[in-house]
Amino acid sequence: MPQIELTVRNVFWQGRACDLLVSGGRVLELTEPGRETAPGAAMVDGGGLMLLPSLIDAHTHLREPGQEYKETIVTGLAAAAGGGFGQVMAMANTSPVNDSGAVTRFMLDRAHAAQPHGPWLRPVGALTVGLRGKELSPMAELAASGCVAVSNDGLPVENTEIFRRAMEYAADFGLTVIDHCEDPWLGRGGCMNEGEVSGRLGLKGVPTVSEAIQVARDILLASYLDLPIHLAHISCRESVELIARAKERGIAVTAETCPHYLLWDETLVEGYDPRARVNPPLRAKDDVLALRQAVRTGVIDILVTDHAPHADHEKDVTFADAPNGISGLDTALSLTFRLVRGGELDSADLARLWCWQTAEIFHLPGNRMRPGDPADFILFDPERSWMVTSESMLSKGRNTPCLNREIPGRVMDHYLGGISVFSRREAPDGP
Repeated sequence: MPQIELTVRNVFWQGRACDLLVSGGRVLELTEPGRETAPGAAMVDGGGLMLLPSLIDAHTHLREPGQEYKETIVTGLAAAAGGGFGQVMAMANTSPVNDSGAVTRFMLDRAHAAQPHGPWLRPVGALTVGLRGKELSPMAELAASGCVAVSNDGLPVENTEIFRRAMEYAADFGLTVIDHCEDPWLGRGGCMNEGEVSGRLGLKGVPTVSEAIQVARDILLASYLDLPIHLAHISCRESVELIARAKERGIAVTAETCPHYLLWDETLVEGYDPRARVNPPLRAKDDVLALRQAVRTGVIDILVTDHAPHADHEKDVTFADAPNGISGLDTALSLTFRLVRGGELDSADLARLWCWQTAEIFHLPGNRMRPGDPADFILFDPERSWMVTSESMLSKGRNTPCLNREIPGRVMDHYLGGISVFSRREAPDGP
């Protein structure tokens, strides 16, 4: 039998008490609690905490290179470690844009220097050169340099012929296309959901059909080309219904949404708080309910943070003038656990939505707690409340509606390959 190197005692995995045995950086087995461990093996007392696989975020903005005043790879990966994320897929809207192997390698080198044992940065290359939607990026070079997917991020490709060719080209190199679904004309100039609330507040709105039209286009292309497509941060009922019908027909479409679309609606904008401005915008209560059902039933495959940090001065303006984006790495798991506490999800759903399905879609390593899986795991305390402040957040971006509010649920320990990369045990009330 392989030598046991680490025993994590007294943890709960999907509702049952157990011990986790680790050997060679991999899961050896989950055993009944209290089993005698091998001499010389390190031992960690889990203290009855919840055991979860290390999370994977398929939609993160780390801002470096070029926008380090918002976030750096160092601070972004620190926030990932503290939030429970062992892998983060960093979008290409850097400066310069990640549309070349040189930028990809720079990002990976910076990540390895900052966190040699993880969390791991998984670059998402640009779909088109400069994200301009005019010319396909050198995807062979991006794939060879370490990109795991391609996307035009928040600048949807208007030219459907170019988008079609991009899907075909990406498939040649095993790269999944991630698309931000937004009609570039219907939503132009909008800053919140279009409806009764936007009319009352005097703010220009973005209609849900702006998203759904592009969702329909992408589904039709995926069907016609028989190629996969992944749809980013879905926010409305119309999109959910289109995705559900596509899956019933066997079309290779996958989709994501974010905690903020499951927990908050457009009424959060009523105070004109710029921290509530995000794209797609927070939608109506009916859209929230539709998304929750879609997450429960698997119509929405995964959760992502869409972590979009901004400097304080950028959000300290009027709502209509503020940039879009919510900083999410620090708070995402705590917020998602509200749905577990409310009985709408369970711990197996957390693992599915934040790790297993993401690993499958993007061909990444993931821990299902089976023998031989990477020993990438977190210990989560669902009862520990914490105040979200500038001091308790590890990201540079404090632009979250949670700021200066207390929320329950805290990652206490994070291990990657059986090595501790983050712990709050020594200072449980700190960051």
